[in-house]
Amino acid sequence: MAPYFGLDTDQIKDRARKDLLTLLEGVQGKKNLVLERSLAGPIGVFVKFSTLQDYGVDKVFWLENGNVDSSQRNIVFLARGENPSQTQSIAEQIKKLQRKGPTDHEFSIFWAPRRTLVCDKILENEGVLGDVNVSEFPLFFIPLEKDVLSLELPDSFRDLFLRKDPTPIFHAAQALMLMQQHHGLFPRIIGKGDNARRLTDLLLRMRSEIAVSEKSSGRSDSMFGLTPSNTIESVIIIDREVDFATVLLTQLTYEGLIDELVGIQSNQAEVDTSVVGAAPSSQQSHDSSSRSAPPATPQQTLKRKIQLDSNDKLYEQLRDANFAIVGGLLNKVARRLESDYESRHTAKSTSELREFVNKLPGYQAEQQSLKIHTGLAEDMMKSTRSDIFSRVLEIQQNLAAGTEPSSLHEMLEELIARNSPLPIVLRLICLESCISGGLRPKDLENFKRQIVHAYGFQHLLTLDALEKLQLLQARASANPLMIPTSVGGAASGTKTNYNYLRKVLRLIVDEVNEQDPNDIAYVYSGYAPLSVRLVQCVLQKQFLANMIKGTNTTGVSAVSSAAQGWRGFDEAVKNVRGKTIDEVQSGEDKAVKARQILNGHGEKRTVIVFFLGGITFTEIAALRFIAKQEDGKPHFIT
Repeated sequence: MAPYFGLDTDQIKDRARKDLLTLLEGVQGKKNLVLERSLAGPIGVFVKFSTLQDYGVDKVFWLENGNVDSSQRNIVFLARGENPSQTQSIAEQIKKLQRKGPTDHEFSIFWAPRRTLVCDKILENEGVLGDVNVSEFPLFFIPLEKDVLSLELPDSFRDLFLRKDPTPIFHAAQALMLMQQHHGLFPRIIGKGDNARRLTDLLLRMRSEIAVSEKSSGRSDSMFGLTPSNTIESVIIIDREVDFATVLLTQLTYEGLIDELVGIQSNQAEVDTSVVGAAPSSQQSHDSSSRSAPPATPQQTLKRKIQLDSNDKLYEQLRDANFAIVGGLLNKVARRLESDYESRHTAKSTSELREFVNKLPGYQAEQQSLKIHTGLAEDMMKSTRSDIFSRVLEIQQNLAAGTEPSSLHEMLEELIARNSPLPIVLRLICLESCISGGLRPKDLENFKRQIVHAYGFQHLLTLDALEKLQLLQARASANPLMIPTSVGGAASGTKTNYNYLRKVLRLIVDEVNEQDPNDIAYVYSGYAPLSVRLVQCVLQKQFLANMIKGTNTTGVSAVSSAAQGWRGFDEAVKNVRGKTIDEVQSGEDKAVKARQILNGHGEKRTVIVFFLGGITFTEIAALRFIAKQEDGKPHFIT
């Protein structure tokens, strides 16, 4: 994507690195670091192990393994502050080390992103609170890419929708408030969903609290709380529960399919070496020196971690493409590289040879990247060409297109009878439930009975959890078109009416050009993610209206301002689950003029699209597609 104005993700990365290294520097001498496993990936994004070594870290241990040794006097624990079980584990390991030997250890705990009363109480009850130095490590947004910031909260979906724990909302509010402190208030907050409403209310409350605090302290130099940003145009908050169906569909972009079949965590995927080859010897030696965690088992040695980010130029070209065209793209790159290598035979002068030699490291890096992605694509093709994958895709596309669900039940029952992986079966049943507003009670009970008989009675708990999430539920009406919706614009609808929205927002596009797409529907080969269509309702009003009517969109400005909020699509938004948000944050005229003078009047302003509860790689690809449609218009940070 194009360069970003106003929001420098490198600054966010540098700030996180500086905060961590400052904390480590405060612990004098050599130290052992005990790290919560889920924090390893996010921390690895902005700091290398060699840098930690420079700041005195001798060995790294996983907190979950409970195997920290007493080789160093200083022991540093780094864990999330909201996890009571991890706090209990830290307390037990501290007591174990205290009993183990005569060494008088110095214990430090860095809570990310904040210290909590619960953790203090557990440490106090275990009798170790007075033996540790406690600090906060304010780790909020992690820049995974120039246009992707993540809170990296792996349990946020479960916390929000199953446990009804609002902690992720508080973390999101803190992270967004830090952004406002650096760039000014978001001029407009637009959103959809009940949790989006809670997040907005919390942001407004935090703003008023800071303004009151500044006023009571008599600070006249600070204008925070009074000045809207001149570099950020708006923030659009999408609550994940307004569009569960998109998450349940199989992602069909290259990056999305890697996530489906292999898994991506913090820009890394763990792949069999038989698929992508062994790591270069230099990389292997670096890895062996940087892993101070428990030694690898024979099974682990068959895996290789590959980096998947924009530093790999080939991956940057492939990531957002539909998987159907990836083979052709790889073939083109292979032919170009072969041609570039052959050019050395045509070099006639020493300057031409020198130029080729200078380019050789780049060719070799690209050749290595091509080998990795060719092997990965070929391996994934084995799955995409399987009979089960084809059947699953057929059921998904029929459900998304509005086919009568009962006509697909025979195929679903066949998948269960063939003992297909349970997650695949549950995704399909939950997809039908979300799109149709629930299943008929008789069908729901039938599927439950078949699943319990085929996969075991322990999955009664799984089905119960899905019902609590409202991913699996019975519908009151026999007609799937009769779905309760909100009455007022800001009222909370009980369910998202996909049958209505499919027509008014044109969620299904029959003819999709995957080679040269003209709509976001290419990411699902014909289905436009509802969550991203909602973003288009705010930013691409005329473009979207013309596309829905079937008129020519050529020459129509693709990206427009968010100044009008949801206007023009009010009726469609009423049929989406949850409350509707449209808040304008204004400031004093003097403060606004002062910020404009300081920052200038640049036209390029950033739009922040914040997904509360998680986002798929296909949705990110769709947002990138919108941002690329017209250069010089708002850029997106997701």
